[in-house]
Amino acid sequence: MKVHLKQKDAGKLLPTDIVFQTVFWGDVKSRLGWKPLAFDFTSSGPYGDVLVLTKTLLPGLSVAYVPQGPEFGPEPDRYGLFLESLSEGISAHLDPSVTFIRYDLPWVSQYAADTANGSSSRVQSFNRPEARLQELRMNFGTRSWNLQKAAVDLTFADRVVVDLGRSEEEMLRTMKPKTRYNIGLARRKEIEVFLASSDHLPAFYELYRQTAERNRFRICEYRHFSLLFSADSSHPDSTEILFLLARHGRDLLAGAIVAISARTATYLFGASSNEKRNLMASYAIQWKAMQIARAKGCLHYDLGAVSPAKDPEHPYFGLYRFKTGFGGRIIHQSGSWDYPLDKGGYMLFRNSENMDGILRIE
Repeated sequence: MKVHLKQKDAGKLLPTDIVFQTVFWGDVKSRLGWKPLAFDFTSSGPYGDVLVLTKTLLPGLSVAYVPQGPEFGPEPDRYGLFLESLSEGISAHLDPSVTFIRYDLPWVSQYAADTANGSSSRVQSFNRPEARLQELRMNFGTRSWNLQKAAVDLTFADRVVVDLGRSEEEMLRTMKPKTRYNIGLARRKEIEVFLASSDHLPAFYELYRQTAERNRFRICEYRHFSLLFSADSSHPDSTEILFLLARHGRDLLAGAIVAISARTATYLFGASSNEKRNLMASYAIQWKAMQIARAKGCLHYDLGAVSPAKDPEHPYFGLYRFKTGFGGRIIHQSGSWDYPLDKGGYMLFRNSENMDGILRIE
């Protein structure tokens, strides 16, 4: 499969439901030290455009990152052939210091034929084989056998998406009873959800810090949040940011940052207080975000990462329990894949990513 590539202005990307492939996201990441590049591509199958971000991590060691892209891909049995040709085309436009290209693929997993195109609403068991076997399948038929499964999936390989193209009554009816009850409980306890301004970001960040400590995940710097509100909003297809906070009296209990791009609202960040957790403010936040997104014409609400199935041993099982309660479907994606251009530089990065995390993509 031959992919033909043409570089273009990164400010002229086509509209897309994937916020991570927008002009807006390229502007946000440019303020974090990334250089956005954009390409039109055509092939015997998919065509469109793609946002590529590059960044120098060490002198002589740079990376190229394709966040949740390309949006459109070939049939699953041709993923590897397509990515090989696309990588060769992109590499011709990159600085020689770029050691590898990482794709965070939005395409349905090759191991999820039963859930392709979101046809299955709830899959109780789903397993991917070990990385070595995934690589054998992905590289089958390629010339270089150069695609490697990344050690980590940068955004999410499994996500929950709620259909907003229904009445609110239908949406509530398809939620799990406990979720529906908790939404009602928050209302009865007079939890108020409101649209906040960037002036409230310090308060949100304190909630986020509490959440990170409680759940033991690595905290993002404050600027990762503030830049969402300072990125260029003049583009005609600009992403809209919804910033929601929930309070009880004078106490802020929960918050969410949601991006709206085309017909999809994507839940980017959430946080909740250690106090008054019995008032279910996080449920109220999500329900309000869905209501607002639906009123703005969105057809989908992307809740983001979950465990691939109902597995209490999985680190994302808590997210699975919370998010699947809203009645969405689980979509299994292909995750992150690397195309090394310089084997030595790539192994240096990969070893660091696996061991101390000093070199990482963020």
